[in-house]
Formats: sequence, structure tokens, C-alpha cells
Amino acid sequence: MYLTRHMTPDGPRWARDGQWLPSQLRLDLLLALPRPALVQTLAGLPAGGPAEGTLLAPLEPLHEVWASGVTYQRSREARRAESELGDVYDRVYVAKRPEVFFKSIGWRVVGHGAAVHIRADSRWNVPEPEMVLVVNAQGEIVGFTAGNDMSSRSIEGENPLYLPQAKIFTGACALGPGLELLPADDLAALPIRLEIERRGEVAFSGETSTAKMNRAMEALVACLRRELDFPDGVFLMTGTGIVPPDSFSLAAGDTVRVQVGERVLENVVGA
Repeated sequence: MYLTRHMTPDGPRWARDGQWLPSQLRLDLLLALPRPALVQTLAGLPAGGPAEGTLLAPLEPLHEVWASGVTYQRSREARRAESELGDVYDRVYVAKRPEVFFKSIGWRVVGHGAAVHIRADSRWNVPEPEMVLVVNAQGEIVGFTAGNDMSSRSIEGENPLYLPQAKIFTGACALGPGLELLPADDLAALPIRLEIERRGEVAFSGETSTAKMNRAMEALVACLRRELDFPDGVFLMTGTGIVPPDSFSLAAGDTVRVQVGERVLENVVGA
């Protein structure tokens, strides 16, 4: 099943496979259910007419988005290159405990077609294309969406303690276009692609696969939930395996396309 969230004259509303679901449906209530009950509940809901309206980020305002870092070899290399403090990211890559950090609250996340942002106080800014896990209250992976973890690499590289400033700012997190509800086993080898268009031409493109992750998805979720409760579910970015060259930085007007599986998240970089 594929869920999308749309803006309507009466407020946000969810759709299943392109058809309206009941207007009172909330994702947080669905993610409070175990996976079998969630799937059964969704399958049993009556469908209305064709869904229309602007796509919104596929989560509720109070959902939390967390992120994982240095889970791919390419990310390890990029973080090592940007860092002024030596091998700290090499240690994270091989450590038992992964890097997990808070990224955004739901109301701050932008959806497909909306603008992402680059910090004015950072000279080096990149998108980070990622598979984002949809996790229910019981810690089960119930699906995924595409995500863009916008990052200010020059700030992060100065000092790891600056990570929140490098990762958390207006327009720094994009999710969408919708949620694919799939078993975790189906997410083990999804293709991920990144394309950045500038003035009508491709300025950068790259691809990888979730099969290249250094850590198991379930292990990342388990670490996140070790001392945290998420009664309404949670979204977890799983790290990036595609990093533009050190000479590249995003500019206002660029278009960023993140594809995970068959779903494409597209955003323009705002001024």
C-alpha cells in the first residue's frame, strides 16, 4: 500500500493508492498498532474518490524524524575529508554504537515540491539522499519513504559538537512523496539515486543501494529505541551513500531529486 498526504480546503487528508481515505484518519493512530493490525486496518478502510491537492510531507505535525550517520563507506570518506579533527568518523563507522541524532519535528518537514534551504553561514552545503524507515510504536519497520537530509558540511567539519547546527534548520529535512508500506525484508536492496539540476543541466548525479549499508536497519532502530519511547511511531533516516565531490556546493535555484526504489522526492533550493 502507498499512502500520501494532501492539502485540501478542509485541511490535510490521507489517501491510499491514489484514493481518499476517511478524513478523520491519522497516521499516529495507525502507527500505534502492531504491523498486522495496521495493515488490516488500512486495507479495511473505505476509499473515496481520486485524491487531489498539493502533496504534503507524509507524517503528522508531532512526529519525530531522527537520522543515522556514517552508515555507508562513501559517507565515512566524506566525513573524514570534511573533518578538521582526524579520525572521529572512522571510529563511528566501526563502533558498536551507531551515530543517531535528532533531525526534525514533523511540522518543520517539507514535502515533495516544496523548497529546501541552505544556511547563509555555511560555505559548503549538500543534500543527502536517504531511505527513511517508518517505524511503529512497537519498533517494527512498516515501510519507507525517500528523504533529503540537508547538511551544512563546513559547519559540521569544524567540530562534531556543531552537528545540530549543521543538520537542524528551517528547510533542512524533506520527506516524500508518500509512504510505501512494505516488510523490512523488502527494503534490503533498494536502489537510491541523487540528481542535482542547475540551470537546466545535470550538475551531479550518483547512485547506490541500501544493500551497501554498513549496519542493519533493525540495529539502527533498536539503538534509537533503547531508552526512548515513540507511542505514535517515528521516522528514521538511514544515512547516505551518495556524496557530491568536495568542490560542489548547492546554490539557490538548484533542483534536487532523491529516488528511493520507484519513488522520487523533488525539491528546489530556495533563496
